[in-house]
Amino acid sequence: MSLVFFLLSLSLFISSSSSSASPYPYGGLSYHIDCGGPTDSVDPFNTAWLSDRFFTGGATSVVSEPLQFRHPQEKTLRYFPLSAGKKNCYIIPNLPSGRYYIRTFTVYDNYDGKSHSPSFDVSVEGTLVFSWRSPWPEDLARTGAYSDLFAFVSDSQADVCFYSIATDPPVIGSLQLIRVDPASYDAVSIGQNYILVNYGRFTCGSDQFGPGFSNDTDLFGRSWQNDKDVRSTDDDSTVRSLSTRNTIANTDHSPNYFPMKLYQTATLVDGKGLVYELQVDAKLDYLLWFHFAEIDSSVTKSGQRVFDILINGKNVNRIDIFKEVGNFAAYSWRYTVKNLSSTVLSVKLQSVAGAALISGLENYALVPADVATVPEQVVAMRALKDSLRIPDRMGWNGDPCAPTNWDAWEGVTCHLNKNETALVISRMNLSSNSLGGTLPSGLGQKSLNKLDLSDNQFSGSIPQSLATSNLQLVLMNNNLLEGQVPEELYSIGVHGGSIDLYGNKGLCGVPSLPDCPLFWENGGLSKKGKIAIAVSCVFGFCLLLLVLYIICIRRRRNDYDFGLPQDLMSLAAKRNRYQRQKSLMLLEMESQHAKALTPFTPR
Repeated sequence: MSLVFFLLSLSLFISSSSSSASPYPYGGLSYHIDCGGPTDSVDPFNTAWLSDRFFTGGATSVVSEPLQFRHPQEKTLRYFPLSAGKKNCYIIPNLPSGRYYIRTFTVYDNYDGKSHSPSFDVSVEGTLVFSWRSPWPEDLARTGAYSDLFAFVSDSQADVCFYSIATDPPVIGSLQLIRVDPASYDAVSIGQNYILVNYGRFTCGSDQFGPGFSNDTDLFGRSWQNDKDVRSTDDDSTVRSLSTRNTIANTDHSPNYFPMKLYQTATLVDGKGLVYELQVDAKLDYLLWFHFAEIDSSVTKSGQRVFDILINGKNVNRIDIFKEVGNFAAYSWRYTVKNLSSTVLSVKLQSVAGAALISGLENYALVPADVATVPEQVVAMRALKDSLRIPDRMGWNGDPCAPTNWDAWEGVTCHLNKNETALVISRMNLSSNSLGGTLPSGLGQKSLNKLDLSDNQFSGSIPQSLATSNLQLVLMNNNLLEGQVPEELYSIGVHGGSIDLYGNKGLCGVPSLPDCPLFWENGGLSKKGKIAIAVSCVFGFCLLLLVLYIICIRRRRNDYDFGLPQDLMSLAAKRNRYQRQKSLMLLEMESQHAKALTPFTPR
């Protein structure tokens, strides 16, 4: 499914995209990245902008007419030429799981002097959300536009990726990410499998406000535009504005933290009705969020102001604000629009009693989150990328397989798993790419059935994990691999598959290859070799202990070889002489006996 989201009416001729100085909910976790910016800075709304970071490639530039932009983060940009690959990303790491508000500023302003605005797609968390097609409208190309959405992050990092179309380089001027309440915008009912893409966020009866427009606070970082460009009336109706400085109850509360200023102004219509015509993509469903507050002190009871809400001509609700919350209190109501047949979504407020009144209106496309690659394969592929020194031109960034609207990483083929709940990698063709390094131990998932790594410069051993996979084709010829080939891997060719290991002089251990040295396998010592070395080491250690023991015993005896008293020495000497004489006599007798001498007979 191709999504084309041109949010032209949302953000032309606006200033900085930033947050207020007030802390955000949920620990104040936020990033404001000045894409292409060389240094950190602080904007007039006291928001701290970070220098460019977290990108996977590309280069920096500045707009051709910087004076027409108010703030530094709007004057610089990052672009991704084709030499950086077809897919490049900003990957913000170390994020807690939860819901995030993400806002981008996209600008061209002829930064490259080619007068050709680029065509490219943008995805968030592997789901295609924005599509830009050349030529852009002239005012959009000059001033740029902001686009925003709400998405869940569950893998500790937020991926905002850009996909080049033809030879056009994608561009981005700034990127913001703010953690928000996970229950915001009816997430409990909608679920986490949708991205809410902003198709219009309007304040009624006042000028645009919020971060980037004014010092008014919005704790989610949202900016609110005036509704005048999207509203119309019946022929006999009159539109007017109403405002108050009174405090409005029930604002800035969880989970949505809608700002008080939104409810302090309103648009009223005297007559039959007020109509909003919203540009949409008919292939999607939409979440409409209505905001009301009775700020007319003359309304003191129910029934004084009553009006109906019609969506594409269908009456879906009757509103009596005072009946719901009284006066000077915020009231919100939401409605999901499905099965559209037109690219215009019509919202009409039709008076029943008194003038119809509205404080604000939001319109979000419910974009189904695309299926993603199974997590363990994502980890394995990232390890493979780091190990093999994959060049930038191959675009190995973000999710290896998602979004499904685009091809997977270059050289990678994916398909849905049996339950169609995730993507799995079924084939890798990385041949003839001058790749090097060692093959990681995690290579070889169960879903992988074809692997072509031929004609590269891979070194080291073949990982044992390949032997436990379901591979039917393995091409590793003409590399620098060494060590013993796992027998299970070689058996692929015996069971009807195909394996080619030619041109790796260091491989051994299977037919047509030389025998491996004793106690050697997989480019190193085998298990038996390690055991033999361990036994030898133990034996050597024991022998060393024995030698040390003998030396210690001898030293101990020498330590007690002290001089005896003189009288003891004399007795010992006499005893030694007697023993020697006795020994000589016995020796003489034995000698005579041996010569068969006549026994001695006494006379």
